[in-house]
Order: sequence, then structure tokens, then C-alpha cells
Amino acid sequence: MQTRDDIRNIAIIAHVDHGKTTLVDAMLRQTGAFAPRQDVVDRVLDSTDLEREKGITILAKNTAVWYQGIKINIVDTPGHADFGGEVERGLTMVDGALLLVDASEGPLPQTRFVLRKALEARLPIILVINKVDRPDARIGDVVNEVYELFLDLDADNEQIEFPIVYCDARRGWASLDPAGSDADIQPLFDLLVKYIPAPTYDESHPLQALVTNLDATPYVGRLALCRVWHGTITRGQTIAWCREDGSIEPMKITELYTTEALDRVAVEEAGPGEIIAVAGLPDVTIGDTLADLQDARPLPVIRVDEPSMSMTIGTNTSPLAGRDGHKLTARLVKNRLDAEVVGNVSIRVRPTERPDTWEVQGRGELQLAILVETMRREGFEITVGKPQVITRVIDGKLCEPVERVAIDIPEEYLGVVTQLLAMRKGRMEQMVNHGTGWVRMEHLAPARGLIGFHTEFQTETRGTGILHHVFEGNQPWWGELRTRPTGALVSDRSGLTSVYALLNLQERGTLYVGPGVGVYEGMIIGENARAEDMGANPTKEKKQTNTRSSTAEETEKLIPHRQLSLEQALELIREDECLEVTPHNMRLRKSLLDGNQRARRKKATATSA
Repeated sequence: MQTRDDIRNIAIIAHVDHGKTTLVDAMLRQTGAFAPRQDVVDRVLDSTDLEREKGITILAKNTAVWYQGIKINIVDTPGHADFGGEVERGLTMVDGALLLVDASEGPLPQTRFVLRKALEARLPIILVINKVDRPDARIGDVVNEVYELFLDLDADNEQIEFPIVYCDARRGWASLDPAGSDADIQPLFDLLVKYIPAPTYDESHPLQALVTNLDATPYVGRLALCRVWHGTITRGQTIAWCREDGSIEPMKITELYTTEALDRVAVEEAGPGEIIAVAGLPDVTIGDTLADLQDARPLPVIRVDEPSMSMTIGTNTSPLAGRDGHKLTARLVKNRLDAEVVGNVSIRVRPTERPDTWEVQGRGELQLAILVETMRREGFEITVGKPQVITRVIDGKLCEPVERVAIDIPEEYLGVVTQLLAMRKGRMEQMVNHGTGWVRMEHLAPARGLIGFHTEFQTETRGTGILHHVFEGNQPWWGELRTRPTGALVSDRSGLTSVYALLNLQERGTLYVGPGVGVYEGMIIGENARAEDMGANPTKEKKQTNTRSSTAEETEKLIPHRQLSLEQALELIREDECLEVTPHNMRLRKSLLDGNQRARRKKATATSA
């Protein structure tokens, strides 16, 4: 086997917000990727609006830098567990990984997930302790925790002998000494070139390139992002397109690109070890293989973990449909969901009993919420159902997904958070007090018990708590639980809300709408303080008489209504409720809008029980 000593392919993996994208910024700056006077934003690879708003990486992206004549291809992966499919795809393109760990927080649930995937792929690991300048940094303890994590994941002796770099990505320096602070990140580059193996290939082997991601441009259409494993690919070449279903078709490569910093550069040919983008395959999907036309040898298809959560997405059926968006029909919604499946291997779309509604399966609430938010911004009007866990029958037992929950909270909230998790059947696995006034707890809890937990957790900890969770596995059903103790205030008629009606209703609970807002029968306008639902008339006006005007003697003040984010709204809804999502509005509503029909269904359910 020959090696390409002029190339290194690495992935940067870590828990969310441990500094992956910031480290990539430093690597780009210090290798001359930007012009001296070029205005460059922070976290330059987080390019989409949603990524910048939420401050997280959602899509895996690749870039490339040159160091001492060696091209280093870097794959920046998401840090959130819900986007684990992006991590799994990114690891198939590389020969090693940089594992970033925060010098204060240490390994967290997603660190365990990404490290497990890297160890399964037998990738060499370089440990990067980032944010060593934090006043609460505990470098020695964090390194020991990482060693413990390797042992927990059954790493062998070769894997556990990893080098360590200490880094401050924001200031752009790295050092092999925990007490040192070099002027740049050259020590990291030197270690990377020395420790990460160069790509290997067989000169006599025909062309093989695995499609691991997709992109598109308005000029050449769909782009397939590939890692070339063997052989050479050239622009204008006719190759064998090996599809997932086993069929093989001849196709011509119309354009061929490699990555230089943040730009794609057109090239005539690319050899083994290169990460490339090719055009000319209009229906290519992730997992396909580009092979030699005379000797086509498909590579194994990419396998990712199965989804653990689902929710229904369908057309907007409310009385206010068609007022905001311009993409309303079932055909448009179905085409959009099918397009998402092509580019996201961890998403599944299944039909339901209704022709205008589909079940969408994914890794978690956030991934599904990002899909809904993206569709909303594209002009869709849709109806979204309550997130549900996906159960499976294993060895004759009904099993459900279980999550490992890591919580960092101030000591004074220990009791209330423990009580909250106990109500949701959380089981404490570990509790550590670092002596800084903060406590870290690890729980195992059923995934359905965590639906709606984040909002309640932030409220009880006054916004100071930090919560992370990652899929642990499927375990036998943990029993019934009820997550929302309150009912709903449901509008019993259509119209515009009035201040007079809302003044009376605000005593009943928390309102979700303000005055002058259009409502309809079956729309949820607030949260009832009691457990049952209550019908309400939010459009009632104060009548004018001969002695008083309709606005006289109003001394009460209307409490500002609660404005829900998309994630909060999805957490709140129950099985008989859904969420109407349009480009400009989000409305909670009952699945059955007619009050009489809801009453008959409730009576029939009680009778059958």
C-alpha cells in the first residue's frame, strides 16, 4: 500500500460549545487563508442563519489549509447529539480525529457519543484541552476524566496512548505544556502531521470514491462530496455510478472541485486521499459509490444509528390557513420532506392514515424542530404533531429509548432538579461536587420523560442550569408518566381577541395571545392553572351603556402574554393537540377544532376505558 504524504484528513469532534468551529477559525487565520485586511466573522464555518442564531453547528462542513507543503483537510462536525448522523458521515471521510474537551466542563454526553464512533472506526485520536484560560479550568482532572471515558468505552492499549495538546482557540495558541502558552498553534499542526496517518491506497486498485454529503449550486446543480479511496478521477471522465439499490449506471463527471480554505476550486483531476465535490449526477444520494467504468467495485453503504423520536407533519388545516405562506399543498410538503431525506441520512419519512400527513422520524426534538423552522422560513404552512418516542419490541419486550442526562447546576437547586427528574422517572447514576458551588449530576431517563423538561428546568434554575443529553440505548418500558400537569384554555369561537376578555381570562392561567389577535374555535390561547381543559371566549367586548363608555373605569393592567419559541411550543402540546406553523405565526390548537366533537370523543374514550 502506498501513502499520500502530502495530505492529512482529520475530523474535529466534541460536545456542543467546546470550541470546534473557533479552533477551525484559528487554523484558517494562521495558515494565511484570509487576506490581511479581509473582514472575517467569528465561527466562519457556521454559515447558515439558524447556525448563527442558535450558536451551534448543524451541518458538517469541510475546509482545507496548507502547512509546510501538506494539505490538511478538516471536517467540522456538529456537537449536538441530535445531529449525530452528520458526525457519523464525517468520520467516514477522515484518517484521524481531534477530540476537543473544555478545560472546565470536561467530557459530556456528546463527547462519549463522538468518541465511541471514532473508536469503532479505529481512528487515532489527538486530545485537545481547549479554553485553558478559563478561571475555573481544572486541566488535570479533565485529562483524568478523559482517560476514564476511554476505559469505559473499552479502548485498547494502542488507542488509549493518545497525545495531548493544551489550547486557547479564541486567542489562537496551543502548547504541549499545560502551563505554557505559545504564540501560535504550530505545536498542534506539528503533532497533527506527525501523529495522524497519511491516506493509503493501492496503485493497482480501480477508482473508488464514497459519497458522504451533498450540496448544490445554482450553476451546476447537485454536488456529491466524496473521499477518493483508490484511483484517480478526472473532469469529463465517464464513471460507474453504483447506487444503494445495487444498480450501476455510467455517468459523466461534468465538474470536479477540491477545497481551498473556504472556496471550491475547479481542478482537472484528483487522486487518492482527496476530498472532492463532483457535478453531473443529478440524483446522487449519500452512500453511493463512484467507481471505475470497467471494474466497478461498490463500497459499503454508510450505516447510522436508528432514529429515536418522531412527529407528524402535514398541511395546514386551520381556518386561518393561506394568510402567511405560499407553500400550502400536500404535494409541496411531501416533496420538501423527500428532499430532506436525500440530504440527511438520519431522517426517515413514513406515510400515515391521512394522505396529507406524514410521520417524520429523527434523532431528537432539536433536529425535528430545526427541520420545521427551516420549512417555515421557506414559506411553508404546516401542522406539526406532538413529538413521540419510537418504541421497539426486543426479545418479546416493549422497549423505549433511554437518554443519558448530564446536568450542571448551582448547589441551591440540587433538591428541586432531583425532584423534577424523579417525577419523570430519572435514575441518578452519578453526582460530583467540584467544590466551586456547582454540582454535576448524571441520570438515565426515558426519552419521553425529557419532552418538555428543558423549559421547566430553565425556569426552576432561574436560567443558570446547563442540560445535555444523548441517546444511551433501548430499555424495557419504564412505565406510565405524566409530564404536563396543567390543562389548556381553548377558544370556543372565531374573532379578534379583546382586552376586556383577556383581563378576565388572565386570572385563570398564563395567556399565549395578546389583544387584537385573530383566533378560531379550537385554538389554544393559554395554559389553564387546573388539570382539565376549559373553553373560553377571548373575543368578548365590554358593552357600552348610557352612563358609561366601553373603556371607562379600566384600572387593571393586562399582563404581557407568554411568547413561545418553536421548541417550547413543541414541548407543551399533548397527544390531542398540534402546532400550526406559518412563516409569521405559531398557534397551538386542538387536533379536533369542534368542541362538540372533542366532548363526544372524550366521552367515548371514558366509556371504552
